[in-house]
Amino acid sequence: MSKPDELLVDVAALVESGRSNQMSLTVVTGGAVITGRLAPEAVWRQRVSEVLADSARLGEFSGIFTTTARGDGPPAHLHFHMARILQGTVGIPETGGMYRVSIADVSAWTMGDFSYSDH
Repeated sequence: MSKPDELLVDVAALVESGRSNQMSLTVVTGGAVITGRLAPEAVWRQRVSEVLADSARLGEFSGIFTTTARGDGPPAHLHFHMARILQGTVGIPETGGMYRVSIADVSAWTMGDFSYSDH
């Protein structure tokens, strides 16, 4: 989107306010469909930092995620946790991942997340 969807910015702002971390959302961005739950940026950064710190190869990168998020103006990104990129009939990764998506790059979105079943 050339101009971010104001309603989506409002959803992100509510999540950032810390009043809700239960918002499930599915977005289309750059041709990919990402589905999962939104988290405040500070929570997302902390979790990414913890995962990196536990890695023998990537531990040195954990510190850059502990810096304070820039809080000036409306949110510019969505921070997904427990998220999957949908491709065909599967979600990648199956267990969910941590994704950061620019709100300006979201071309479509809907409330809720999608999951697949063999039934």
